[in-house]
Amino acid sequence: MTTHSFVLTDTDAGRHCDRWELRPSADLKLAGGDDWSVTASTLQGGLSHGVSVVEICNGPLALSILPTRGMGVWKGRYRDLPLEWKSPVARPVHPAFVNLHDRNGLGWLNGFNELMCRCGLAFNGPPGDDQGTAVTLHGRIANIPANRVEVQIHTDGPGIIELIGSLEEASMFGPRLQLVSRYRFAVGSPSCAIIDEVTNLGGTPTELSLLYHINIGRPFLEEGGGNAVAFREMAPRDSRSAEGIAMHASYGPPQTGFVEQAYYYRPTTDANGFTTAVLHNRAKTAAFAVHAHAAQLPCFTVWKNTQSDAEGYVIGLEPGVNFPNFRSFESGQGRLPMLVPNQTCHYAQRWEFADDAADVAGLLNAVTQMQTGIKPVVHAAPQPGWSPAGTPSV
Repeated sequence: MTTHSFVLTDTDAGRHCDRWELRPSADLKLAGGDDWSVTASTLQGGLSHGVSVVEICNGPLALSILPTRGMGVWKGRYRDLPLEWKSPVARPVHPAFVNLHDRNGLGWLNGFNELMCRCGLAFNGPPGDDQGTAVTLHGRIANIPANRVEVQIHTDGPGIIELIGSLEEASMFGPRLQLVSRYRFAVGSPSCAIIDEVTNLGGTPTELSLLYHINIGRPFLEEGGGNAVAFREMAPRDSRSAEGIAMHASYGPPQTGFVEQAYYYRPTTDANGFTTAVLHNRAKTAAFAVHAHAAQLPCFTVWKNTQSDAEGYVIGLEPGVNFPNFRSFESGQGRLPMLVPNQTCHYAQRWEFADDAADVAGLLNAVTQMQTGIKPVVHAAPQPGWSPAGTPSV
């Protein structure tokens, strides 16, 4: 394989490009076509000041990735479909302006803007007193800048564009975890792969929490639209979520004051071990699909937050190592992997998009096929071992 490598940021080497661009040239052509590009820029002004953005376009698909914000995905497009949601936080926020301890541990929400942000790595879930440890909402990783960012162009086959970012979540007398994230695009493809490696660089075994908070708004989310998740068992997170169990897979219009609901799933898979969840519009002519490796990411959460447009009309499709409960609860259920020193765990997912009825039907049929011979169980109330709301206190 022939690879061309371009380093955009290397903190240890004192290197950083505020602005950079790569397009097809006489010296660099890809068989999949010439409608591709990679551009890097740095936002200026306001709370976005200093945020690095790398946009990768493979032709039909473009995503803007934020190395400054934990290698999260800000927004994108698939052909004429916007890939985003309208957060009340209108622009990316530099981590320097996010106090995670604000609002009794809800400060993470002050920077919550992305199409996808990671939750973890030492913990995720709600803020509060986790058996004597004060934790903040969804952990630190989404607000840690990458210390190394590299673009790789692989010229074999149709041509592959990769963005690779490396960052560390570390503290004195605490865990030291390294995340290396790869975004992989084949030129001309309607999908992209996200492949993460998490390594314990510390000297003692460390539990890992990891959830991918994928947040989707219009045009995929609308009144009369719905989701399809390949699952064998599902339960509401709490009593509020149980109120909507009959409508858990369908969506209404924006509703001022809507109180969020969440549903936990145990997935089924295809022959390759991947599970699929699809969010589609009312007419089933637009769909956003998440394919996740279920052995690596065995927990799946759907977050339903159909507030008014001004408050953030959004749905979350969220594969994870764990459900977003307190770390002590998840550890007690045996869901958190323990990484010994120098051990690396791998997490793979793929996003796929459709903008016509035939392709949407294909995605929905894939979910149906994964459930062949299985009668999914839908629990009407929170379940023991799934969430604290369903688990009696001892």
